[in-house]
Amino acid sequence: MKKIINQPENYVQETLEGLYIAHPDLITYTAGDVHCLVSANKKPGKVGIATGGGSGHLPLFLGYVGKGMLDGCSVGDVFQSPSPDQMLAITKEIDTGAGVLYIYGNYNGDIFNFDMAAEQADFEDDIRVESVVAGEDVASAGPSAPGERNTRRGVAGIIFVYKCAGAAADAMLDLDEVKRVAQKAADNVRTMGVALTSLTVPRVGKPSFEIADDEMEIGMGIHGEPGIRRGKLEPADQIVHEMLDKIVADLPYVAGDEVAVLVNGLGATPLDEQYIVTRAIDAYLKEKQIHVYRYYVGNYATAIDMAGVSISLLRLDDELKQYLDAPAQTPFFVQL
Repeated sequence: MKKIINQPENYVQETLEGLYIAHPDLITYTAGDVHCLVSANKKPGKVGIATGGGSGHLPLFLGYVGKGMLDGCSVGDVFQSPSPDQMLAITKEIDTGAGVLYIYGNYNGDIFNFDMAAEQADFEDDIRVESVVAGEDVASAGPSAPGERNTRRGVAGIIFVYKCAGAAADAMLDLDEVKRVAQKAADNVRTMGVALTSLTVPRVGKPSFEIADDEMEIGMGIHGEPGIRRGKLEPADQIVHEMLDKIVADLPYVAGDEVAVLVNGLGATPLDEQYIVTRAIDAYLKEKQIHVYRYYVGNYATAIDMAGVSISLLRLDDELKQYLDAPAQTPFFVQL
């Protein structure tokens, strides 16, 4: 393992300390715990928005705390859920009387701990908490039937949920309305990824799985969860076509739809390659007569040092476009 670190057991702590040093105008922490990251800028009377999850996915999750997006993030160890106590500390800190919305990925540990924190916030501090669980990875499970629990993983598409919900809260909508906007975004986004290499958790010190130099895996998750197909590495256009065939058919997206597109690097994929993917996406969607309103290209939700990309599509209407376009400033996301 070659990494620019000190002791592996200090990986998360020292990452967080560096973030606070670099961005004191945007983020700080509460309860004397660097894992309890909150915005340095409070807006009285605004709905608070909190997220959380395991480390190893920068900029996800904590990179979107700041102006116009999230107000707090509880930070777990690498690929581990944060504790209910950490989430409760954040909830207390960001509540200004309008309630708090939790937005987090569809993973059992996160669901359990966030639900516990919400119950404690209501019981101990009379803080109303609502939740939206993002699960849009079309490779991880089939679509859920009406009334059934969504079993899909939450991946990079959650950034669109953060952005729309954060803008709605910044516009001073009430908790029910902010939750509605967040759920609307979550319902209209779909994602799929492709991995070219494994990833290395610092405490483990070796790749999490084996994949040959000439192989790829379509549909792999951001923790290395199995995908839907492993095979020989193919040209970029062919990879994008296969992924978009599955994404577009799932919602489905149809001719005349307007979408935002997120091209997300998984940690070790150069921007050059991400823009080659973007080119292929553009050609595909034009052929399908699906109009792209806005592209986002870069590392938004990584898997430590995995090579690969994910593609997310958010179907838009006038309301979601308004919130997508609203200004925001966080350590990893700036939109003027």
